[in-house]
Amino acid sequence: MLPVTHHGLWAALDQIAERHGLSPSALARRAGLDPTSFNRSKRTANDGRPRWPSTESLVKVLEATGESFSSFVQLLEQAPELKEAYPDQMTRTVPLLGMAEAGQGGYFDDAGFPAGAGWDAVPIPGVQDEHAYALEVSGDSMLPLYRDGDLLIVSPGAQVRRGDRVVVRTRGGEVTAKVLARKSAKSIELVSLNPDHPNRSIELADVEWIARIVWASQ
Repeated sequence: MLPVTHHGLWAALDQIAERHGLSPSALARRAGLDPTSFNRSKRTANDGRPRWPSTESLVKVLEATGESFSSFVQLLEQAPELKEAYPDQMTRTVPLLGMAEAGQGGYFDDAGFPAGAGWDAVPIPGVQDEHAYALEVSGDSMLPLYRDGDLLIVSPGAQVRRGDRVVVRTRGGEVTAKVLARKSAKSIELVSLNPDHPNRSIELADVEWIARIVWASQ
């Protein structure tokens, strides 16, 4: 996880305002805040200490502008001091596939790594696994944790442990995201993310691959 700098956070807010043709004051008004909330004069206290916008203010800005949290993170990472200090953790592009498509042949090799053609791409911050990819959630089977349209970043190279959120593909082509409750020599026990959907027990012989969810855009 990259650190959030005072300069980078305010710069990200300024860029959101600029994207929407707004001044910092107009952005604050649109978000239902005091018009002076984002004024440059308020970003530093009289004694020189940095002042930070509240989490509530940030959420209101994202809601008012329709910006996603992931796009805000990308703006944060554009701060020059972060690019210089953390060159290996900047946003990079990973393959993107829908959950339904992930059940079809031709997109993964036998180890569960992305392969073949037909992938779209999406920028994701701070993911180190060169084989990482994104799956787009469809439907409500993963509520309340993941909603329709959320992106799950999957790392085939990450070690999977009990309690991890994982994506599993069976040899029959079914792809499901659940919590790994237990793994024995013969089977895996999976807990559903949605209480309205049943838990699962799958024989290891029927598991084509299992990979850990390392990040989600929500």
